[in-house]
Amino acid sequence: MRLCWCWSGFRKGQKTINQSFNFIDMKHFKYYCCSFLLMLFFLLGSTPLLAQEDLLNELNSAVGEQTDYTFATFKSTRIINGNSIEQMKTRQLDFRVNHRFGTINGGVYTLFGLDQAFVNLSLEYGITDWLQIGIRRGTYRKTYDGSVKLRLLRQSSGKKVMPVSITYFVDAAVNTLKFTNPNIENTLINRLSFTHQLLIARKFNERLSLQLSPSFVHRNLVNPTEENNTYAVGLGGRYKITRRVGVSFEYFWVGNTAVNADFHNSVSIGVDIETGGHVFQLFLTNSTAMVESAFIPETRGNWLDGGIRFGFNISRVFAF
Repeated sequence: MRLCWCWSGFRKGQKTINQSFNFIDMKHFKYYCCSFLLMLFFLLGSTPLLAQEDLLNELNSAVGEQTDYTFATFKSTRIINGNSIEQMKTRQLDFRVNHRFGTINGGVYTLFGLDQAFVNLSLEYGITDWLQIGIRRGTYRKTYDGSVKLRLLRQSSGKKVMPVSITYFVDAAVNTLKFTNPNIENTLINRLSFTHQLLIARKFNERLSLQLSPSFVHRNLVNPTEENNTYAVGLGGRYKITRRVGVSFEYFWVGNTAVNADFHNSVSIGVDIETGGHVFQLFLTNSTAMVESAFIPETRGNWLDGGIRFGFNISRVFAF
């Protein structure tokens, strides 16, 4: 009997211990299951985010750093008289009217120069974004000229850094005015003149742009006291006042000129006004001609004695 009682107690104790272990195992099992499910949920939830981040990294690696090109260094293809580095885009045509009145020192008799007028009409067309051709006709010596503008470098930042824009400009002009001097041979060669310019510009910020223009002019026919070749350096700039209004200036220093007190370097200052598709310039200048082979080596006006002219330029761009 005593042995049976011991065996019965042992069985009861074993059952109690088994129940305790089962309770502990079930409790841990539920805990482990909940932990596993939570971990699986976070892993699955973070997988799309990691995939998106990896995709963005791959795209950034494929595209790389972008190159940002500078635009609108100047408002038109001319600063005032001289060329700017701007040119027409592909299949764009610029029709331009350049107008100069007489000198203001004519007084009331000439209405400060308004009785006189010199006009230049031009068409400039963009064959590509980097190549432009142009033709002009001016009343000054009834001159016809044709030009080519070639963009060599463009100011940029980012992946490709270029501190300045550089454009090459070449122009050939023919004087069709009748020769009155019987001693001058009336040939086409004597009527031709040529201009080469390297236009170097930088847009410093949204308001200020400056340009340097080393120039070479060759005239086949000149006065005995003049040289056929003329070397000059132009300095021009623009300062933006408002979104549509800016101030422009231009100065050409000529290194070798005729031994003549009547010659003066070309100086111009004006206001640029943008009105929709038009660019309107109002300015004062001491130059009469509007073609480079004339206003660079042949300016006669003197700012100090009123030998300056009021003028305006109107530009209208058409896209085809």
